[in-house]
Amino acid sequence: MKAIIFDKYGSADVLQLREIDKPVVNDDNVLVRIRAASANPIDWHFMTGLPYLLRMQSGLLKPKINGLGADLAGQVEAVGKNVTRFRPGDEVYGEVDGEVPGKPLLDLSSFSEYVCVSENSVVPKPANLTFEQAAAMPVAALTALQGLRDQGEIQAGQKVLINGASGGVGTFAVQVAKSFGAEVTGVCSTRNLDMVRSIGADQVIDYTREDFTRAERRYDLMLDNVGNRSPAECRRVLKPKGVYVASFGRPERLWLGPAPELLKMSVLAPFVSQKMVTWVTSRNVKDLLTLKELTEAGKVTPVIDRTYPLHEVPEAMRHLGEGHARGKVVITV
Repeated sequence: MKAIIFDKYGSADVLQLREIDKPVVNDDNVLVRIRAASANPIDWHFMTGLPYLLRMQSGLLKPKINGLGADLAGQVEAVGKNVTRFRPGDEVYGEVDGEVPGKPLLDLSSFSEYVCVSENSVVPKPANLTFEQAAAMPVAALTALQGLRDQGEIQAGQKVLINGASGGVGTFAVQVAKSFGAEVTGVCSTRNLDMVRSIGADQVIDYTREDFTRAERRYDLMLDNVGNRSPAECRRVLKPKGVYVASFGRPERLWLGPAPELLKMSVLAPFVSQKMVTWVTSRNVKDLLTLKELTEAGKVTPVIDRTYPLHEVPEAMRHLGEGHARGKVVITV
């Protein structure tokens, strides 16, 4: 099968389309024929090996995992004898889990034609979505859902601010917040104002013309997908009992990335009235099914910026690395 492989850290030039062995399903797993995948900022970080702190996980001198991609949508090709939730031909979406015993790590990525996953990594694809739309969802939509619902404890009628409303997580966050009955304000650039309005934002702020941290309006909840303003600055726009949820990978410091900002936030949090939190998005079947329900109800629709074929993944990663994608960057297989 064909797959995107990289043997060393670097720019998108390190990515190669190669022929590798097709995975063989074992008793407890599902073999998926991938129809589409999507790129996330974490893929860019794994490709470049930056910040260097990440290499404690990904490999100090060279990558431990030679493939990229977590999000996937496709059709079940084969199932192990212990699998009960799926059968060949089922259309599914979800994430590569990296937990398949006996599988080479380079087989555990979605920028490829096939992948083996555990049956708890995928769920039935939303019936009203294409494979490309479904593949855009898992990491970004789960981040938006868990950030707003679990960390932010969003409630109907609350005023919610989404910083980075036009990006992968942001476009889902605007729609998820609206599905909870919140009044949503999105922060984005001039070229994205109409798009953010079109997905449900009640108000939009053009950050090129207005400093949202200096506005008089106060919010119950802020989901920060950018990290371009300090936690102290962001506190200004929150009500006294408001919640600040950090979900960002910037600034791109060479060694520590956003870790200093997150550390400042954790130091500040015990001394202020607002709740200030960050977290790691978790993959689970229940939340993937919740997102399926939201999309089938017409409450959430993935926003796709650009679509690239598998052999153009290097170009897709270059575009993603520029940091200005509107919604998701999708790979068709």
